[in-house]
Amino acid sequence: MHAALITTLTGPDAVEVGDVPDPVPQPGQVLVDVEFAGVVFPDVLQTRGEYQLCPELPFIPGWEVAGVVREDAAGFRAGDRVAAMPVTGGFAETVAVDPGMVFPLPDEVPSDKGAALPLNYLTMHFALTRRARLAAGETVLVHGAAGGVGTAACQLAAAYGARVIAVVSTPDKGVVARTAGAHEVVPVDGFREAVRRLTDGRGVDVVVDPVGGDRFTDSLRSLAREGRLVVLGFTGREIPTVKVNRLLLANTTVVGAASAEFWRTEPGHAGRQWRDLVPLMQSGAIDPPIGSVYALDQAAAAIREIDLRRAAGRVLIRVR
Repeated sequence: MHAALITTLTGPDAVEVGDVPDPVPQPGQVLVDVEFAGVVFPDVLQTRGEYQLCPELPFIPGWEVAGVVREDAAGFRAGDRVAAMPVTGGFAETVAVDPGMVFPLPDEVPSDKGAALPLNYLTMHFALTRRARLAAGETVLVHGAAGGVGTAACQLAAAYGARVIAVVSTPDKGVVARTAGAHEVVPVDGFREAVRRLTDGRGVDVVVDPVGGDRFTDSLRSLAREGRLVVLGFTGREIPTVKVNRLLLANTTVVGAASAEFWRTEPGHAGRQWRDLVPLMQSGAIDPPIGSVYALDQAAAAIREIDLRRAAGRVLIRVR
């Protein structure tokens, strides 16, 4: 089969595309013939060996896919349309996936949208409902709001009845964030002052931060009394530090949302989350915006777009 391979840990340009043997499923695994694969920031990290999961070289990257089940397995029937989260192996014509990470795809959801759902939407469901305990009527500030995690945060927070303020770096990304459900859009430069103005000085109840870096302190300062800042990652490539006395000033909280680590210890949890999200998929309340679509032979370029932080909407690879 045709697949993209990480051959050296030197970044996206080291990704090569060629022919490899078809995967041999372990007992209980589901074989999925891939139509689309989603490209996510952990794929970038894996090209440099910077992610906590680093398989032996060479290996096939690819966290999330959508396609068709090849043969009956684990309660799935041949021909079933599914989305899946293999974590590695998705940038290939066929992938073997543990059954707890295979999810029925509603008829209303096309395969390209399906490939853009698993990692980011399940992560944001975990972050907003379990970690932030978001309530209807609260205000959410979303950093990196035009990226995969950011658009998922905007859509889910809005679907749960929150007011959403999106932080973006360009006007074009602001359009993507608004399309994803943001009620207001503010630029990165001066976002703290903009938040103060938009909330009449109160601040926001929840900050969603997949970026980190030098904006972290101003994010803390943007929280309202008893606000929560949810840490999801560090696409800004700098891990910030917290002067914990700031947390005392307004009884604020910093929490981590490491969904993949949680799923490893709670293997049925992702499936329960997916079932919670299906009605929102069917109603159109969550509908991932698609930015760029690359051919499998262009896998390196697809990963590079994420690496350079140029993505506006989801980046996908069309496999079939």
